[in-house]
Amino acid sequence: MAEEIFDVTIVGGGPAGMFAGFYAGLRGMKFKIIDSLEQLGGQVSAMYPEKDIFDVAGFPRVSGKQLVKDLEEQLLRFKPLLVLGEKVSTLVKRPADNIFEITTDKGGKHYSKAIVLTLGMGSFTPKKHPNAEIVPYEGKGAYYGVLSLEPFKGKRVLVVGGGDSAIDWALMLEPICSKVTLIHRRDEFRAHESSVNKLKASKVDVKLWYELKTVKGNGKVEEAVIYENHTMAEESLPMDAVVLNFGFQASLSFLKDWGLTLEKNKIPVNQKMETNVPGIYAAGDIVTHPGKLDLIATGFSEGATAVNFSKTYINPNDKAEPGHSSNLKW
Repeated sequence: MAEEIFDVTIVGGGPAGMFAGFYAGLRGMKFKIIDSLEQLGGQVSAMYPEKDIFDVAGFPRVSGKQLVKDLEEQLLRFKPLLVLGEKVSTLVKRPADNIFEITTDKGGKHYSKAIVLTLGMGSFTPKKHPNAEIVPYEGKGAYYGVLSLEPFKGKRVLVVGGGDSAIDWALMLEPICSKVTLIHRRDEFRAHESSVNKLKASKVDVKLWYELKTVKGNGKVEEAVIYENHTMAEESLPMDAVVLNFGFQASLSFLKDWGLTLEKNKIPVNQKMETNVPGIYAAGDIVTHPGKLDLIATGFSEGATAVNFSKTYINPNDKAEPGHSSNLKW
């Protein structure tokens, strides 16, 4: 069977990758998207589908799942080839013709003139609580994210953490739960000031300088044991669910095997989103460059930039500047 060679292959199906695919379609490029998850949306779909997002232009507020749905509608008008549920295992550039050969963990082989990496945080997993006593309760009242609000309705919920996600989850849960308590090990939050102000004005019971010791119950969470980290005094709270947010662990060592340079677990790029390997571009949370901000809005811009300059890499006679989308024929 003859090799089917694509203009650009986007590795990563999160928001940045989806918008990059849309832009590849705008530029008339033959493209595909490969992602290890079974659905588009990346970390937003996997971890934050119910979370409200406030920093996307044009949306006063939008849930993660609605944003992904809108991005998917935008993307699918170009009928891209989607390869979901497959993780890229090898990526090599053939010296004879400069075509990239991609192999996935399912044995799939893909061929492309250029690559755009929108891997987000890479192969990510939530950081777990160090107490192994909590493991048997995972999925039985102990959660590392809020994938759906339904299981929490009318429940007593403890949220652990002080970042944006923890505060957002507490604010989302407060109207539907009988009681929401948030504990944080410090007296300062690592969250947007507006979210902190909403938290202070809400009915969420906020306990600072507290940490979670363990959970107890008969086959499901029925109690949470917390402690004040100055005095170490313990307190038991009746709870139906505990939501923990300690961040994520990312595994990106495989990128070195692809010949890519890493800088503090991220890929350094220039203003064209070029990596150290000609023909490989990167965008979104996976990249670093001077002035970099890890925002979805930034990822959209970087994804479009990567695709447009990949077009000039494939054909130097093409222009990177795409012109106005309103001038294009749909």
